[in-house]
Amino acid sequence: MAKAFFERGFDVLAWNYRGCSEEMNRQVRFYHSGATDDLDVVVRHATQSYQEISLIGFSLGGNLTLKYLGERGTTVSPVIKKAIVFSVPMHLYTSCLKISYPGNWIYARRFLASLRKKVKQKAEFRNEIGIQGIDRINTLLEFDDRYTAPIHGFRDALHYYRENSSLGFVQAITLPCVIVNALNDPFLTPECSPADLLRNHAYVTLETPSRGGHVGFSLFNKNGLYWSEIRALEFLAS
Repeated sequence: MAKAFFERGFDVLAWNYRGCSEEMNRQVRFYHSGATDDLDVVVRHATQSYQEISLIGFSLGGNLTLKYLGERGTTVSPVIKKAIVFSVPMHLYTSCLKISYPGNWIYARRFLASLRKKVKQKAEFRNEIGIQGIDRINTLLEFDDRYTAPIHGFRDALHYYRENSSLGFVQAITLPCVIVNALNDPFLTPECSPADLLRNHAYVTLETPSRGGHVGFSLFNKNGLYWSEIRALEFLAS
């Protein structure tokens, strides 16, 4: 996506979440689905140099983008003009359960292995992080209950999901925004694509193509672009 926009004259800023840049951050906290304070730091940095900014988010980043825009509502920075997001788990609880379905075991296993590794790395220099029994955690819900929620100030996993699902924030968005969730996305549930809720929204449009998987949207043509890149260019450049 960054390459597609850069080659068409846009300046592009891509940011890594805490602990996702191959260098572990030094704070107790990690990134999480609702950490809009970090996104706000990036946005405020960019507004020092630009008069127009568009946001693009994928998966967790899509949820983060929608929550950020909804939280701010009419007070959102006027420099932000549009946003487009792909494969968004707008309802975190049901999406979390679906990732743990037997048909998704290969993804869930890989994801959990990555999360365990990050916690173990952080525990090497933060005594507040306990890792006893971490290898017995078998689901994302268990991980969020043990680590994500308490580290970031939530009572438990369900409280974390409820407070950070963008489903509860989209109605307050006040700038043009497109949500693209494929119907064959293996991680998303019907609750993540709230057609009734958004049908008459003045700013937010929900698109549900039949194919695309989770952040897939492959389309191999002479331009070498993915369909998602073409859609984002079309919307943000219009």
